[in-house]
Amino acid sequence: MTELLAPAGSMEALKAAISNGCDAVYLGMQKFGARAYSSNFDFESLKEAVTYAHLRNVKIYITMNTIVFENEIEEMKEQIRQLNEVGVDGIIVQDLAAFDYIVKNFVDMEAHCSTQMGIDDADGTLLFKELGAKRVVLSREVEIKKVKEIKRIAEIPLEIFVHGALCVSYSGNCLMSGLMGNRSANRGRCVGSCRKEYELVDKTTGTSLGKNHILSTKDLNTIDYIEDLKEIDSLKIEGRMKDPTYVANVVSKYRMALEHKITEDDKENLKKTFNRTFTKGYLFREDKRNITNIVRPNNFGYEIGTISKVIKDMYEITLTRPLNQNDNIRISHNKEDVNLTVAKLYDKDGELINKADRVCYIKIKEKLSIGDLVYKTKDYFYTKELEASLEKEFKRFSLDIRVYASPGSKLFIDAEGLGFHYFYESEEILGEAINNPTTKDQVIKQFSRLNDTIFELNQVDYEECNAFIPAKLLNAARRDIVLGLYDLKLNSQEKRTKAVDAKEKISFAPVKPYLTASVTTKEQYDACVSCGIQEIYFENVVRRNQNKYKDKEGQLLIGGYGGVYHYRATNPFVTDYSLNVVNATSCYELYRLGAKRVTLSYELNTSQIEDLRNAYYEDNDGYPALEMIVYGKAPLMFTKYCPMKKMDQCRVCKTKSYELKDEHGTFPILSHEDCTTTLLNGKTLNLLDELPNLKGIEAFRLNFTVESKEQVMQVIHMASGKLNGSMNHAVFNQDTDTRGHFNKEIV
Repeated sequence: MTELLAPAGSMEALKAAISNGCDAVYLGMQKFGARAYSSNFDFESLKEAVTYAHLRNVKIYITMNTIVFENEIEEMKEQIRQLNEVGVDGIIVQDLAAFDYIVKNFVDMEAHCSTQMGIDDADGTLLFKELGAKRVVLSREVEIKKVKEIKRIAEIPLEIFVHGALCVSYSGNCLMSGLMGNRSANRGRCVGSCRKEYELVDKTTGTSLGKNHILSTKDLNTIDYIEDLKEIDSLKIEGRMKDPTYVANVVSKYRMALEHKITEDDKENLKKTFNRTFTKGYLFREDKRNITNIVRPNNFGYEIGTISKVIKDMYEITLTRPLNQNDNIRISHNKEDVNLTVAKLYDKDGELINKADRVCYIKIKEKLSIGDLVYKTKDYFYTKELEASLEKEFKRFSLDIRVYASPGSKLFIDAEGLGFHYFYESEEILGEAINNPTTKDQVIKQFSRLNDTIFELNQVDYEECNAFIPAKLLNAARRDIVLGLYDLKLNSQEKRTKAVDAKEKISFAPVKPYLTASVTTKEQYDACVSCGIQEIYFENVVRRNQNKYKDKEGQLLIGGYGGVYHYRATNPFVTDYSLNVVNATSCYELYRLGAKRVTLSYELNTSQIEDLRNAYYEDNDGYPALEMIVYGKAPLMFTKYCPMKKMDQCRVCKTKSYELKDEHGTFPILSHEDCTTTLLNGKTLNLLDELPNLKGIEAFRLNFTVESKEQVMQVIHMASGKLNGSMNHAVFNQDTDTRGHFNKEIV
């Protein structure tokens, strides 16, 4: 059966999701979740959430999908232990340390691979199946045909996003918020840099191609493809930052669709809560031109009419859809918006009205023009309807009772519900009825009062034996039975843990630090060779989200888990920054899988690197083999989307170069052969002066992207001098950022 998985940023949203038909809910705690600005749950509210959900046969998954720094490892483990005690069903993780701890220590609590892991192929899925994952959340970029292929090959439950906000970057592979604003997306604090306005500039000619929200994606909506989606194990709705009415609206519509009860009007109602307009996404092969909405990055609403006439201080609106008093509307005027709540609505005679279907009049202070489009952003009455659904019971569970009542004996009731039996025995002795013995109808009447429970009365067996059962006693029995069955349901599963085996220790002999280089052009490669760089990453790079694996010779630089799985038996390899390694356990797990060296995440500062090395030494009686990127334009995001195609510059990228520009700087665009895109930081990371002070790093990488051959040679000369301790004061004329890796911890 396909699981409908709903978001909950609060207890109200959780109840909204369950009351509208979800099968499972995912939510975050105060730490280690990728939505730090959501209300989230503490352990007291989580206990309430788990109780509420489990009584209704709804599962609870916790998002712990951030990277975990070394000084947080014990806190992370303690939180996982407490989550097991509370009884959550699974934890969604990005960091290998969290994944490893769940798999090795707990029997019933599942480890789910978050979309932040970047798994988008059968190889990556098979790797984590082997490591103990019970579910993989695939990248949003995977097409439905491939999702089904992965499911067939890997034979492990898969989860995919089917509705809600999209990241323009491959999730978890975006450093834009962190490197630009010290608020890391991989720490749950994304500022939504992609939602900003940018100018696309043709660097070859210096021409501006326009300023808009070029990176802001539309919202995913796949409800028209529900039959295709039913083959997938779990359908996930995005929205932990959304309010309960949004959750109620979307969950109810997908439940209707799954049960073949949805109408076209129901689908249209998805527009009545927050949306950025809709796309079917990469899941169903949306044209890249239609992935983004460059006009506005927030709630779009839906069109209901136009400004058709100006009469003194009143504007006439000709409507295509109804408008009600207290609705919220947005009027688009000269690329600017006027937003207001319709406090007063008038007819053509100037009389106040509550609703209009064709024409209405509104007093608006702002200057508008005839032809301006009017959008409804909140439907007052529909919102009230959604609010009324927030705590209703989506389904009730049968309660069957067999009543034994004889004069001179206690009242006995054998009750069955939620798959459990509960036996009730009264303290008082029943008397014989003088005139009116208790009838079956009277028993049914008292036991039918179940509206404040999850039950509905089903079968009642009662043989009248001339006994009198006080209504007060029947009511007390009903309450006791309900609570007894609740208790049996909630405490039926033991919170089991595993005995952990001792691990094999892995360490590496210290070596004299040396330089490596990654390049994007043959000219850069030749420059590195001429300067004596021994390890150069060029045609031997297997990036994250590669998807196609070809036979290769020699050592590889691997950026994704699929590549690790595919090449580990045939090629020595180094793992790239895109695996986001920030702690010793993640290093260890990658060495265990065959990594010769691990490249550290851009998200580490020097103090955290030292913490990692010390922790690794303590666990393994030796140090890790580490690589660190110390020079180059950091890749802010890697995306399947192409800004040039959106701006009708398709394939011109082969002959021209482009960049995005905002008030803070520029961001060069690298276009790849497969029409994917990397957006670079305009400033150049430069830690060359720090090389003598960076201890315990085996390889220092120079990352060349847009540099000329001469610039490459100059940087290598400078880096070699710094690494060897010589005084080299050559000047490289480029806008640099000497902060390098984050100079303070991002929490």
